[in-house]
Amino acid sequence: MNKMRGDNFNQLIPPQAKVDLLSVLSFMEKLGDELENASDLFAYTPNLRISMHLIRGHLDGRLVTMTSLIGASRAPYATASRRIKDMQDMGLIDKRTRTATGKSFSLHPSVLLLDQWTQLTHRVHRLATAQSVGAGSTDVSDYYFGGSYLNAKSIPPMEVLAEPLKLAGGLRVLVHGDPTFMVMDNLKRQFEQTIGTQIHQRAFSIDRLREETMRNASRKSSNYDIIAVDLPWVGGFAEQHVLMPLDEAMDIARVDPADFHTAGWQAAHWGGRAYGIPAQTTPELLFYRKDMFAQAGLEPPATAQDLLTAAKALHNPQRGLHGIAWNAARGTALGHTVLMTLADFGQPILDLPPNAGGFDTQHLANRDYRFTINTPAGLQAAEFLKELLKYSPPNILSMSWYERIRPYAAGRIAMAYGYTLLAPYFELDEASPAKEQTGYLPHPAGPNGAPIAPVGGYVMGIPANLPKERVKAAVEALLVFTSPAAQKLYVQNGSRTSPRYSVGSDPDVRRLSPIFEAVDGMSWRDELQFWPRPPIPEINEIIQICGEEFHDMLRGIITPQDALRRAQERADATLKPPTTVMTSGGETHGPQPPQR
Repeated sequence: MNKMRGDNFNQLIPPQAKVDLLSVLSFMEKLGDELENASDLFAYTPNLRISMHLIRGHLDGRLVTMTSLIGASRAPYATASRRIKDMQDMGLIDKRTRTATGKSFSLHPSVLLLDQWTQLTHRVHRLATAQSVGAGSTDVSDYYFGGSYLNAKSIPPMEVLAEPLKLAGGLRVLVHGDPTFMVMDNLKRQFEQTIGTQIHQRAFSIDRLREETMRNASRKSSNYDIIAVDLPWVGGFAEQHVLMPLDEAMDIARVDPADFHTAGWQAAHWGGRAYGIPAQTTPELLFYRKDMFAQAGLEPPATAQDLLTAAKALHNPQRGLHGIAWNAARGTALGHTVLMTLADFGQPILDLPPNAGGFDTQHLANRDYRFTINTPAGLQAAEFLKELLKYSPPNILSMSWYERIRPYAAGRIAMAYGYTLLAPYFELDEASPAKEQTGYLPHPAGPNGAPIAPVGGYVMGIPANLPKERVKAAVEALLVFTSPAAQKLYVQNGSRTSPRYSVGSDPDVRRLSPIFEAVDGMSWRDELQFWPRPPIPEINEIIQICGEEFHDMLRGIITPQDALRRAQERADATLKPPTTVMTSGGETHGPQPPQR
Protein backbone atom coordinates (compact mmCIF):
# COMPACT_ATOMS: atom_id res chain seq x y z
CA MET A 1 0.00 0.00 0.00
CA ASN A 2 1.35 3.43 -0.87
CA LYS A 3 1.83 5.55 2.22
CA MET A 4 0.93 9.19 1.94
CA ARG A 5 3.60 11.48 3.34
CA GLY A 6 2.37 14.04 5.84
CA ASP A 7 4.00 16.96 4.06
CA ASN A 8 2.15 16.05 0.85
CA PHE A 9 -1.12 15.85 2.77
CA ASN A 10 -0.59 19.27 4.32
CA GLN A 11 0.04 20.73 0.87
CA LEU A 12 -3.18 19.23 -0.46
CA ILE A 13 -5.52 19.93 2.45
CA PRO A 14 -7.49 23.18 1.95
CA PRO A 15 -6.60 25.91 4.48
CA GLN A 16 -10.16 26.14 5.81
CA ALA A 17 -10.33 22.38 6.29
CA LYS A 18 -7.08 22.53 8.29
CA VAL A 19 -8.57 25.29 10.46
CA ASP A 20 -11.67 23.14 11.02
CA LEU A 21 -9.56 20.11 11.97
CA LEU A 22 -7.53 22.12 14.49
CA SER A 23 -10.67 23.77 15.86
CA VAL A 24 -12.40 20.46 16.59
CA LEU A 25 -9.14 19.02 17.91
CA SER A 26 -8.84 21.86 20.43
CA PHE A 27 -12.48 21.43 21.41
CA MET A 28 -12.02 17.69 22.00
CA GLU A 29 -8.85 18.27 24.06
CA LYS A 30 -10.54 20.89 26.25
CA LEU A 31 -13.67 18.76 26.62
CA GLY A 32 -11.49 15.86 27.74
CA ASP A 33 -9.77 18.05 30.33
CA GLU A 34 -13.11 19.28 31.67
CA LEU A 35 -14.53 15.75 31.92
CA GLU A 36 -11.45 14.39 33.64
CA ASN A 37 -11.38 17.27 36.08
CA ALA A 38 -15.05 16.71 36.88
CA SER A 39 -14.68 13.03 37.80
CA ASP A 40 -12.34 10.08 37.35
CA LEU A 41 -15.34 8.26 35.89
CA PHE A 42 -15.02 10.40 32.74
CA ALA A 43 -11.36 9.66 31.99
CA TYR A 44 -10.63 9.81 28.25
CA THR A 45 -9.51 6.61 26.58
CA PRO A 46 -5.74 6.52 25.81
CA ASN A 47 -6.53 5.77 22.17
CA LEU A 48 -8.28 9.11 21.77
CA ARG A 49 -5.43 10.99 23.44
CA ILE A 50 -2.93 9.16 21.22
CA SER A 51 -4.94 9.98 18.08
CA MET A 52 -5.28 13.65 19.01
CA HIS A 53 -1.54 14.03 19.67
CA LEU A 54 -0.72 12.39 16.33
CA ILE A 55 -3.16 14.58 14.40
CA ARG A 56 -1.96 17.79 16.07
CA GLY A 57 1.68 16.95 15.45
CA HIS A 58 0.88 16.17 11.83
CA LEU A 59 -1.01 19.41 11.23
CA ASP A 60 1.56 21.53 13.10
CA GLY A 61 4.50 19.83 11.37
CA ARG A 62 6.00 18.69 14.71
CA LEU A 63 7.91 15.44 15.22
CA VAL A 64 6.06 12.77 17.21
CA THR A 65 8.19 10.13 18.92
CA MET A 66 7.21 7.09 20.93
CA THR A 67 8.19 8.89 24.14
CA SER A 68 6.07 11.98 23.40
CA LEU A 69 3.12 9.85 22.32
CA ILE A 70 3.21 7.76 25.50
CA GLY A 71 3.31 10.95 27.54
CA ALA A 72 0.35 12.43 25.65
CA SER A 73 -1.74 9.30 26.29
CA ARG A 74 -1.81 9.99 30.08
CA ALA A 75 -1.77 6.24 30.59
CA PRO A 76 0.83 4.01 32.33
CA TYR A 77 3.85 3.21 30.15
CA ALA A 78 2.93 -0.43 29.54
CA THR A 79 -0.71 0.38 28.77
CA ALA A 80 0.21 3.21 26.39
CA SER A 81 2.80 1.07 24.59
CA ARG A 82 0.27 -1.71 24.14
CA ARG A 83 -2.39 0.68 22.80
CA ILE A 84 0.07 2.24 20.33
CA LYS A 85 1.07 -1.23 19.10
CA ASP A 86 -2.61 -2.16 18.68
CA MET A 87 -3.24 1.02 16.67
CA GLN A 88 -0.25 0.22 14.44
CA ASP A 89 -1.64 -3.26 13.82
CA MET A 90 -5.00 -1.69 12.91
CA GLY A 91 -3.32 0.50 10.28
CA LEU A 92 -3.97 3.75 12.17
CA ILE A 93 -0.33 4.69 12.85
CA ASP A 94 2.55 4.79 10.38
CA LYS A 95 6.13 4.28 11.61
CA ARG A 96 9.00 5.90 9.68
CA THR A 97 12.67 5.34 10.32
CA ARG A 98 14.86 8.42 10.85
CA THR A 99 18.29 6.79 10.71
CA ALA A 100 19.99 4.12 8.64
CA THR A 101 20.00 1.72 11.59
CA GLY A 102 16.24 2.02 12.00
CA LYS A 103 16.59 2.41 15.76
CA SER A 104 15.28 5.97 15.66
CA PHE A 105 11.85 6.52 14.17
CA SER A 106 8.91 8.89 14.12
CA LEU A 107 5.18 8.12 14.34
CA HIS A 108 2.52 9.56 12.03
CA PRO A 109 -1.25 9.26 11.55
CA SER A 110 -2.05 6.93 8.67
CA VAL A 111 -4.32 7.83 5.76
CA LEU A 112 -7.06 5.78 7.46
CA LEU A 113 -6.76 7.72 10.74
CA LEU A 114 -6.68 11.06 8.91
CA ASP A 115 -9.80 10.11 6.98
CA GLN A 116 -11.61 8.98 10.13
CA TRP A 117 -10.66 12.17 11.97
CA THR A 118 -11.80 14.31 9.06
CA GLN A 119 -15.19 12.61 9.14
CA LEU A 120 -15.36 13.10 12.92
CA THR A 121 -14.57 16.79 12.44
CA HIS A 122 -17.54 17.18 10.15
CA ARG A 123 -19.88 15.36 12.50
CA VAL A 124 -18.82 17.53 15.44
CA HIS A 125 -19.33 20.63 13.29
CA ARG A 126 -22.80 19.47 12.35
CA LEU A 127 -23.70 18.85 15.99
CA ALA A 128 -22.40 22.32 16.92
CA THR A 129 -24.36 23.81 14.04
CA ALA A 130 -27.54 22.15 15.28
CA GLN A 131 -27.09 23.97 18.57
CA SER A 132 -26.37 27.26 16.77
CA VAL A 133 -29.49 26.99 14.65
CA GLY A 134 -31.55 26.04 17.67
CA ALA A 135 -32.20 22.97 19.76
CA GLY A 136 -34.42 20.52 17.95
CA SER A 137 -34.37 22.58 14.78
CA THR A 138 -34.19 20.84 11.43
CA ASP A 139 -33.68 24.03 9.44
CA VAL A 140 -30.37 23.45 7.73
CA SER A 141 -31.00 25.60 4.71
CA ASP A 142 -28.28 28.05 5.69
CA TYR A 143 -25.74 25.66 7.16
CA TYR A 144 -23.52 22.78 6.14
CA PHE A 145 -20.73 21.37 8.33
CA GLY A 146 -20.82 24.52 10.46
CA GLY A 147 -20.43 26.77 7.42
CA SER A 148 -23.00 29.01 5.81
CA TYR A 149 -24.45 28.41 2.38
CA LEU A 150 -24.85 32.15 2.19
CA ASN A 151 -21.06 32.43 2.19
CA ALA A 152 -20.51 29.60 -0.28
CA LYS A 153 -18.57 30.56 -3.39
CA SER A 154 -19.26 29.51 -6.91
CA ILE A 155 -17.06 26.67 -8.15
CA PRO A 156 -14.93 27.89 -11.09
CA PRO A 157 -15.02 26.13 -14.47
CA MET A 158 -12.75 23.20 -15.27
CA GLU A 159 -9.17 24.05 -16.14
CA VAL A 160 -7.27 22.42 -18.99
CA LEU A 161 -4.59 20.03 -17.72
CA ALA A 162 -1.10 21.47 -17.93
CA GLU A 163 0.04 18.38 -19.86
CA PRO A 164 -2.30 16.42 -22.17
CA LEU A 165 -2.82 12.80 -21.18
CA LYS A 166 -0.80 10.35 -23.22
CA LEU A 167 -3.02 7.35 -23.88
CA ALA A 168 -2.65 5.29 -27.03
CA GLY A 169 -6.05 5.19 -28.73
CA GLY A 170 -7.54 7.71 -26.31
CA LEU A 171 -9.35 7.26 -22.99
CA ARG A 172 -11.76 4.30 -22.84
CA VAL A 173 -14.68 4.54 -20.42
CA LEU A 174 -17.46 2.07 -19.52
CA VAL A 175 -20.58 3.55 -17.89
CA HIS A 176 -24.26 3.03 -17.12
CA GLY A 177 -26.77 4.48 -19.58
CA ASP A 178 -28.46 6.83 -17.12
CA PRO A 179 -29.09 10.59 -17.44
CA THR A 180 -25.93 11.67 -15.58
CA PHE A 181 -23.55 9.56 -17.63
CA MET A 182 -25.38 10.62 -20.77
CA VAL A 183 -24.72 14.23 -19.78
CA MET A 184 -21.04 13.30 -19.58
CA ASP A 185 -21.25 11.90 -23.09
CA ASN A 186 -22.90 15.09 -24.36
CA LEU A 187 -20.02 17.07 -22.86
CA LYS A 188 -17.40 14.79 -24.39
CA ARG A 189 -15.78 17.49 -26.52
CA GLN A 190 -15.32 19.73 -23.50
CA PHE A 191 -13.73 16.93 -21.50
CA GLU A 192 -11.52 15.98 -24.43
CA GLN A 193 -10.24 19.53 -24.52
CA THR A 194 -9.63 19.43 -20.76
CA ILE A 195 -7.62 16.18 -20.69
CA GLY A 196 -6.06 16.54 -24.12
CA THR A 197 -7.06 13.21 -25.64
CA GLN A 198 -10.05 11.51 -27.27
CA ILE A 199 -12.69 9.86 -25.10
CA HIS A 200 -14.46 6.66 -26.15
CA GLN A 201 -17.46 5.97 -23.91
CA ARG A 202 -19.68 2.88 -23.95
CA ALA A 203 -22.96 2.82 -22.02
CA PHE A 204 -25.07 -0.21 -21.02
CA SER A 205 -28.17 -1.00 -18.97
CA ILE A 206 -27.41 -2.03 -15.37
CA ASP A 207 -27.46 -5.80 -15.95
CA ARG A 208 -25.46 -5.59 -19.19
CA LEU A 209 -23.01 -3.22 -17.53
CA ARG A 210 -22.23 -5.87 -14.91
CA GLU A 211 -21.89 -8.55 -17.57
CA GLU A 212 -19.48 -6.44 -19.63
CA THR A 213 -17.46 -5.53 -16.54
CA MET A 214 -17.04 -9.18 -15.58
CA ARG A 215 -16.19 -10.09 -19.16
CA ASN A 216 -13.58 -7.35 -19.18
CA ALA A 217 -12.11 -8.59 -15.88
CA SER A 218 -11.48 -12.02 -17.44
CA ARG A 219 -9.31 -10.49 -20.14
CA LYS A 220 -5.55 -10.42 -19.79
CA SER A 221 -5.61 -6.68 -20.40
CA SER A 222 -8.54 -4.35 -19.74
CA ASN A 223 -10.39 -2.80 -22.67
CA TYR A 224 -11.31 0.17 -20.45
CA ASP A 225 -9.30 2.71 -18.48
CA ILE A 226 -12.20 3.70 -16.21
CA ILE A 227 -15.37 1.80 -15.34
CA ALA A 228 -18.57 2.86 -13.56
CA VAL A 229 -19.57 0.55 -10.71
CA ASP A 230 -22.96 0.34 -9.01
CA LEU A 231 -22.42 0.79 -5.26
CA PRO A 232 -23.62 -2.69 -4.19
CA TRP A 233 -21.03 -4.30 -6.48
CA VAL A 234 -18.00 -2.79 -4.75
CA GLY A 235 -17.35 -5.65 -2.30
CA GLY A 236 -17.65 -8.41 -4.89
CA PHE A 237 -15.53 -6.54 -7.42
CA ALA A 238 -12.87 -5.92 -4.77
CA GLU A 239 -12.68 -9.58 -3.76
CA GLN A 240 -12.70 -10.80 -7.36
CA HIS A 241 -9.93 -8.34 -8.28
CA VAL A 242 -12.10 -6.57 -10.80
CA LEU A 243 -11.15 -3.17 -9.38
CA MET A 244 -7.78 -1.76 -8.39
CA PRO A 245 -7.54 -0.34 -4.85
CA LEU A 246 -7.16 3.40 -5.32
CA ASP A 247 -4.31 3.67 -2.81
CA GLU A 248 -2.20 1.54 -5.16
CA ALA A 249 -2.52 4.14 -7.88
CA MET A 250 -2.74 7.51 -6.14
CA ASP A 251 -2.67 9.54 -2.94
CA ILE A 252 -6.22 9.37 -1.62
CA ALA A 253 -5.90 12.94 -0.30
CA ARG A 254 -6.06 14.20 -3.90
CA VAL A 255 -9.70 13.12 -3.97
CA ASP A 256 -10.59 15.37 -0.98
CA PRO A 257 -12.64 12.65 0.81
CA ALA A 258 -14.14 15.16 3.24
CA ASP A 259 -16.05 16.84 0.43
CA PHE A 260 -18.14 13.74 -0.33
CA HIS A 261 -21.41 12.85 1.34
CA THR A 262 -20.29 10.46 4.08
CA ALA A 263 -22.53 7.57 2.99
CA GLY A 264 -21.40 7.84 -0.63
CA TRP A 265 -17.71 7.86 0.29
CA GLN A 266 -18.06 4.96 2.75
CA ALA A 267 -19.91 2.91 0.14
CA ALA A 268 -16.84 3.11 -2.12
CA HIS A 269 -14.82 1.11 0.43
CA TRP A 270 -14.24 -2.55 1.11
CA GLY A 271 -11.96 -3.82 3.83
CA GLY A 272 -11.01 -0.26 4.73
CA ARG A 273 -9.75 0.59 1.22
CA ALA A 274 -11.37 2.80 -1.41
CA TYR A 275 -12.02 1.14 -4.77
CA GLY A 276 -13.58 4.07 -6.58
CA ILE A 277 -14.46 7.74 -6.44
CA PRO A 278 -18.16 8.67 -6.16
CA ALA A 279 -19.41 9.90 -9.52
CA GLN A 280 -23.07 9.88 -8.51
CA THR A 281 -24.57 9.87 -5.03
CA THR A 282 -28.23 9.50 -5.81
CA PRO A 283 -30.45 8.53 -2.89
CA GLU A 284 -33.86 7.00 -3.50
CA LEU A 285 -36.46 9.46 -2.24
CA LEU A 286 -40.22 9.71 -2.14
CA PHE A 287 -41.39 12.19 -4.78
CA TYR A 288 -44.83 13.60 -4.03
CA ARG A 289 -47.13 16.14 -5.69
CA LYS A 290 -47.33 19.08 -3.30
CA ASP A 291 -50.32 20.55 -5.11
CA MET A 292 -52.32 17.32 -4.92
CA PHE A 293 -51.57 16.94 -1.22
CA ALA A 294 -52.61 20.53 -0.56
CA GLN A 295 -55.90 20.14 -2.45
CA ALA A 296 -56.69 16.94 -0.51
CA GLY A 297 -55.70 18.52 2.83
CA LEU A 298 -52.95 15.93 3.36
CA GLU A 299 -49.65 16.36 5.17
CA PRO A 300 -46.44 14.95 3.61
CA PRO A 301 -46.15 11.32 4.83
CA ALA A 302 -43.69 10.74 7.67
CA THR A 303 -44.54 7.08 8.34
CA ALA A 304 -45.39 4.03 6.27
CA GLN A 305 -48.97 4.22 7.51
CA ASP A 306 -49.15 7.90 6.50
CA LEU A 307 -48.00 6.91 3.03
CA LEU A 308 -50.68 4.23 2.69
CA THR A 309 -53.33 6.68 3.90
CA ALA A 310 -52.24 9.30 1.36
CA ALA A 311 -51.99 6.75 -1.46
CA LYS A 312 -55.52 5.55 -0.73
CA ALA A 313 -56.91 9.09 -0.58
CA LEU A 314 -55.32 10.14 -3.88
CA HIS A 315 -55.91 6.88 -5.77
CA ASN A 316 -58.66 7.50 -8.35
CA PRO A 317 -58.38 5.06 -11.28
CA GLN A 318 -61.65 6.36 -12.81
CA ARG A 319 -59.90 9.69 -13.40
CA GLY A 320 -56.69 8.02 -14.54
CA LEU A 321 -54.86 8.88 -11.31
CA HIS A 322 -53.02 6.35 -9.14
CA GLY A 323 -51.67 6.75 -5.63
CA ILE A 324 -48.07 5.59 -6.02
CA ALA A 325 -45.53 3.99 -8.37
CA TRP A 326 -42.45 1.97 -7.39
CA ASN A 327 -40.00 -0.65 -8.62
CA ALA A 328 -42.04 -3.86 -8.78
CA ALA A 329 -40.81 -5.60 -11.95
CA ARG A 330 -39.61 -9.16 -11.37
CA GLY A 331 -35.93 -9.63 -10.51
CA THR A 332 -33.45 -6.80 -10.06
CA ALA A 333 -35.98 -3.96 -9.86
CA LEU A 334 -38.25 -5.46 -7.19
CA GLY A 335 -35.24 -6.93 -5.37
CA HIS A 336 -33.96 -3.41 -4.73
CA THR A 337 -37.38 -2.39 -3.43
CA VAL A 338 -37.48 -5.34 -1.03
CA LEU A 339 -34.11 -4.49 0.52
CA MET A 340 -35.06 -0.83 0.91
CA THR A 341 -38.48 -1.65 2.36
CA LEU A 342 -36.89 -3.98 4.89
CA ALA A 343 -34.68 -1.04 5.86
CA ASP A 344 -37.71 1.24 6.16
CA PHE A 345 -39.04 -1.17 8.78
CA GLY A 346 -35.75 -1.15 10.68
CA GLN A 347 -34.42 -4.43 9.30
CA PRO A 348 -31.14 -4.64 7.33
CA ILE A 349 -30.73 -7.57 4.97
CA LEU A 350 -27.78 -8.73 7.14
CA ASP A 351 -27.36 -9.21 10.89
CA LEU A 352 -25.44 -5.93 11.17
CA PRO A 353 -24.65 -4.45 14.59
CA PRO A 354 -26.54 -1.20 15.23
CA ASN A 355 -24.73 2.11 15.57
CA ALA A 356 -25.66 5.77 15.92
CA GLY A 357 -26.28 6.18 12.19
CA GLY A 358 -28.25 2.97 11.71
CA PHE A 359 -26.06 -0.11 11.28
CA ASP A 360 -22.32 -0.72 11.14
CA THR A 361 -20.89 -1.91 7.82
CA GLN A 362 -17.17 -1.39 8.45
CA HIS A 363 -16.36 -5.08 8.96
CA LEU A 364 -18.24 -6.61 6.04
CA ALA A 365 -14.96 -7.75 4.45
CA ASN A 366 -14.56 -10.22 7.34
CA ARG A 367 -17.54 -12.06 5.77
CA ASP A 368 -18.88 -12.85 9.24
CA TYR A 369 -22.54 -12.18 8.52
CA ARG A 370 -25.85 -13.92 7.91
CA PHE A 371 -28.98 -12.90 6.08
CA THR A 372 -32.01 -11.65 7.97
CA ILE A 373 -35.09 -11.83 5.72
CA ASN A 374 -37.56 -14.13 7.49
CA THR A 375 -38.12 -11.93 10.53
CA PRO A 376 -41.10 -10.14 12.12
CA ALA A 377 -39.95 -6.88 10.50
CA GLY A 378 -39.64 -8.75 7.20
CA LEU A 379 -43.28 -9.82 7.49
CA GLN A 380 -44.32 -6.22 8.16
CA ALA A 381 -42.42 -5.09 5.07
CA ALA A 382 -43.99 -7.81 2.91
CA GLU A 383 -47.51 -6.94 4.06
CA PHE A 384 -46.79 -3.25 3.44
CA LEU A 385 -45.84 -4.01 -0.18
CA LYS A 386 -49.02 -6.05 -0.65
CA GLU A 387 -51.06 -3.13 0.69
CA LEU A 388 -49.17 -0.69 -1.54
CA LEU A 389 -50.20 -2.80 -4.54
CA LYS A 390 -53.84 -1.71 -4.04
CA TYR A 391 -53.07 1.94 -4.82
CA SER A 392 -50.63 1.36 -7.68
CA PRO A 393 -51.11 1.40 -11.48
CA PRO A 394 -52.43 -1.85 -13.01
CA ASN A 395 -49.07 -2.50 -14.70
CA ILE A 396 -47.07 -2.01 -11.49
CA LEU A 397 -45.63 -5.56 -11.57
CA SER A 398 -43.74 -4.70 -14.75
CA MET A 399 -42.60 -1.24 -13.62
CA SER A 400 -38.91 -0.60 -13.03
CA TRP A 401 -36.50 2.34 -12.94
CA TYR A 402 -37.89 4.62 -15.63
CA GLU A 403 -41.41 3.22 -15.94
CA ARG A 404 -42.31 4.46 -12.45
CA ILE A 405 -41.13 8.02 -13.16
CA ARG A 406 -42.61 8.63 -16.61
CA PRO A 407 -46.27 8.42 -15.48
CA TYR A 408 -45.39 10.54 -12.45
CA ALA A 409 -43.93 13.18 -14.76
CA ALA A 410 -47.07 12.93 -16.92
CA GLY A 411 -49.32 13.69 -13.93
CA ARG A 412 -50.89 10.22 -13.65
CA ILE A 413 -49.23 9.32 -10.33
CA ALA A 414 -49.45 11.21 -7.02
CA MET A 415 -46.30 9.73 -5.45
CA ALA A 416 -43.32 7.74 -6.66
CA TYR A 417 -40.21 6.26 -5.14
CA GLY A 418 -37.34 7.37 -7.33
CA TYR A 419 -33.64 8.15 -7.43
CA THR A 420 -32.65 11.80 -7.66
CA LEU A 421 -30.95 11.12 -11.00
CA LEU A 422 -34.45 10.60 -12.49
CA ALA A 423 -35.74 14.02 -11.41
CA PRO A 424 -34.85 15.64 -14.77
CA TYR A 425 -37.77 13.72 -16.31
CA PHE A 426 -40.13 16.22 -14.68
CA GLU A 427 -37.91 19.06 -13.46
CA LEU A 428 -36.70 19.87 -16.98
CA ASP A 429 -39.98 19.15 -18.78
CA GLU A 430 -42.00 22.36 -19.19
CA ALA A 431 -45.11 20.31 -20.00
CA SER A 432 -44.91 18.14 -16.87
CA PRO A 433 -47.58 18.85 -14.22
CA ALA A 434 -44.99 17.71 -11.63
CA LYS A 435 -42.55 20.48 -12.58
CA GLU A 436 -42.08 22.82 -9.60
CA GLN A 437 -44.82 20.90 -7.77
CA THR A 438 -42.68 18.05 -6.43
CA GLY A 439 -41.62 17.61 -2.83
CA TYR A 440 -38.69 15.42 -1.81
CA LEU A 441 -38.75 13.20 1.28
CA PRO A 442 -36.74 10.32 2.71
CA HIS A 443 -38.53 6.98 2.82
CA PRO A 444 -41.35 7.13 5.38
CA ALA A 445 -40.55 4.73 8.21
CA GLY A 446 -42.27 1.64 9.52
CA PRO A 447 -43.00 1.12 13.24
CA ASN A 448 -39.44 0.08 14.15
CA GLY A 449 -37.60 2.15 11.57
CA ALA A 450 -36.46 5.72 11.03
CA PRO A 451 -36.71 7.93 7.93
CA ILE A 452 -33.85 7.06 5.60
CA ALA A 453 -32.80 7.86 2.05
CA PRO A 454 -31.06 4.70 0.75
CA VAL A 455 -28.00 5.76 -1.19
CA GLY A 456 -27.59 4.55 -4.74
CA GLY A 457 -25.38 5.66 -7.54
CA TYR A 458 -22.02 4.85 -9.01
CA VAL A 459 -18.36 5.14 -8.29
CA MET A 460 -15.79 5.33 -11.06
CA GLY A 461 -12.79 3.09 -10.63
CA ILE A 462 -9.78 1.65 -12.41
CA PRO A 463 -9.83 -1.97 -13.63
CA ALA A 464 -7.33 -4.19 -11.83
CA ASN A 465 -6.08 -5.54 -15.16
CA LEU A 466 -5.36 -2.13 -16.71
CA PRO A 467 -1.81 -2.10 -18.15
CA LYS A 468 0.57 -0.30 -15.81
CA GLU A 469 1.61 2.22 -18.43
CA ARG A 470 -1.99 3.52 -18.62
CA VAL A 471 -2.72 3.76 -14.88
CA LYS A 472 -1.19 7.19 -14.23
CA ALA A 473 -3.16 8.85 -17.05
CA ALA A 474 -6.34 7.00 -16.02
CA VAL A 475 -5.98 8.43 -12.49
CA GLU A 476 -5.67 11.98 -13.83
CA ALA A 477 -8.77 11.52 -16.01
CA LEU A 478 -10.65 10.01 -13.06
CA LEU A 479 -9.83 13.05 -10.93
CA VAL A 480 -11.11 15.36 -13.67
CA PHE A 481 -14.40 13.45 -14.13
CA THR A 482 -15.16 13.45 -10.39
CA SER A 483 -13.90 16.95 -9.56
CA PRO A 484 -16.22 19.65 -8.15
CA ALA A 485 -15.94 21.59 -11.41
CA ALA A 486 -17.01 18.57 -13.46
CA GLN A 487 -19.84 17.69 -11.07
CA LYS A 488 -21.14 21.23 -11.27
CA LEU A 489 -21.01 21.05 -15.06
CA TYR A 490 -23.10 17.85 -15.03
CA VAL A 491 -25.75 19.57 -12.92
CA GLN A 492 -25.81 22.64 -15.14
CA ASN A 493 -26.46 20.36 -18.10
CA GLY A 494 -29.32 18.40 -16.55
CA SER A 495 -27.97 15.99 -13.93
CA ARG A 496 -29.63 15.93 -10.52
CA THR A 497 -26.97 14.03 -8.62
CA SER A 498 -24.08 15.45 -6.63
CA PRO A 499 -21.75 13.38 -4.47
CA ARG A 500 -19.92 16.46 -3.12
CA TYR A 501 -20.99 18.91 -0.45
CA SER A 502 -19.17 21.75 -2.24
CA VAL A 503 -21.29 21.23 -5.35
CA GLY A 504 -24.55 21.01 -3.41
CA SER A 505 -23.69 24.27 -1.65
CA ASP A 506 -22.70 26.12 -4.82
CA PRO A 507 -25.20 28.98 -5.27
CA ASP A 508 -25.42 28.37 -9.03
CA VAL A 509 -26.33 24.73 -8.40
CA ARG A 510 -28.84 25.42 -5.63
CA ARG A 511 -30.76 27.78 -7.89
CA LEU A 512 -31.34 24.98 -10.39
CA SER A 513 -33.30 22.59 -8.18
CA PRO A 514 -34.60 22.24 -4.60
CA ILE A 515 -33.38 18.65 -4.65
CA PHE A 516 -29.85 19.63 -3.65
CA GLU A 517 -30.95 21.46 -0.53
CA ALA A 518 -33.25 18.56 0.36
CA VAL A 519 -30.47 15.96 -0.03
CA ASP A 520 -27.95 18.04 1.91
CA GLY A 521 -30.48 18.32 4.73
CA MET A 522 -30.96 14.54 4.75
CA SER A 523 -27.19 14.05 4.86
CA TRP A 524 -26.97 16.55 7.72
CA ARG A 525 -29.59 14.54 9.64
CA ASP A 526 -27.80 11.23 8.89
CA GLU A 527 -30.73 10.02 6.78
CA LEU A 528 -28.49 9.20 3.81
CA GLN A 529 -27.51 5.57 4.42
CA PHE A 530 -25.99 2.83 2.28
CA TRP A 531 -26.48 -0.11 4.67
CA PRO A 532 -29.87 -1.04 3.10
CA ARG A 533 -27.93 -2.45 0.11
CA PRO A 534 -24.58 -3.52 1.63
CA PRO A 535 -21.83 -4.03 -1.00
CA ILE A 536 -21.19 -7.71 -0.20
CA PRO A 537 -20.11 -10.21 -2.88
CA GLU A 538 -23.46 -12.04 -2.71
CA ILE A 539 -25.61 -8.93 -3.08
CA ASN A 540 -26.46 -9.42 -6.75
CA GLU A 541 -27.82 -12.92 -6.06
CA ILE A 542 -29.75 -11.72 -3.01
CA ILE A 543 -31.40 -8.91 -4.95
CA GLN A 544 -32.42 -11.38 -7.67
CA ILE A 545 -33.76 -13.89 -5.13
CA CYS A 546 -35.87 -11.29 -3.33
CA GLY A 547 -37.09 -9.92 -6.65
CA GLU A 548 -38.36 -13.35 -7.68
CA GLU A 549 -39.90 -14.59 -4.44
CA PHE A 550 -41.63 -11.32 -3.58
CA HIS A 551 -42.92 -11.02 -7.15
CA ASP A 552 -44.65 -14.38 -6.74
CA MET A 553 -46.09 -13.06 -3.47
CA LEU A 554 -47.42 -9.90 -5.12
CA ARG A 555 -48.98 -11.98 -7.87
CA GLY A 556 -50.82 -14.02 -5.21
CA ILE A 557 -49.02 -17.27 -6.00
CA ILE A 558 -47.50 -17.63 -2.53
CA THR A 559 -48.18 -16.07 0.88
CA PRO A 560 -45.93 -13.44 2.50
CA GLN A 561 -44.76 -16.09 4.99
CA ASP A 562 -43.80 -18.44 2.15
CA ALA A 563 -42.01 -15.65 0.28
CA LEU A 564 -39.94 -14.81 3.35
CA ARG A 565 -39.11 -18.44 4.08
CA ARG A 566 -38.12 -19.24 0.50
CA ALA A 567 -36.07 -16.07 0.12
CA GLN A 568 -34.28 -16.81 3.41
CA GLU A 569 -33.47 -20.39 2.40
CA ARG A 570 -32.17 -19.38 -1.02
CA ALA A 571 -30.14 -16.52 0.48
CA ASP A 572 -28.59 -18.83 3.09
CA ALA A 573 -27.55 -21.19 0.30
CA THR A 574 -25.38 -18.48 -1.26
CA LEU A 575 -23.14 -18.49 1.84
CA LYS A 576 -21.00 -21.43 0.80
CA PRO A 577 -17.87 -22.62 2.63
CA PRO A 578 -14.73 -20.97 1.21
CA THR A 579 -12.86 -22.67 -1.59
CA THR A 580 -9.08 -22.37 -1.56
CA VAL A 581 -6.63 -22.94 -4.36
CA MET A 582 -3.26 -24.38 -3.29
CA THR A 583 -0.25 -23.08 -5.19
CA SER A 584 2.96 -24.99 -5.78
CA GLY A 585 4.51 -23.07 -2.90
CA GLY A 586 1.81 -24.20 -0.50
CA GLU A 587 0.07 -20.82 -0.34
CA THR A 588 -3.67 -20.37 -0.51
CA HIS A 589 -5.44 -17.72 -2.51
CA GLY A 590 -8.98 -16.41 -2.69
CA PRO A 591 -11.41 -14.94 -0.16
CA GLN A 592 -11.68 -16.80 3.14
CA PRO A 593 -15.18 -16.28 4.60
CA PRO A 594 -15.97 -18.13 7.82
CA GLN A 595 -17.40 -21.64 7.72
CA ARG A 596 -21.19 -21.74 7.88
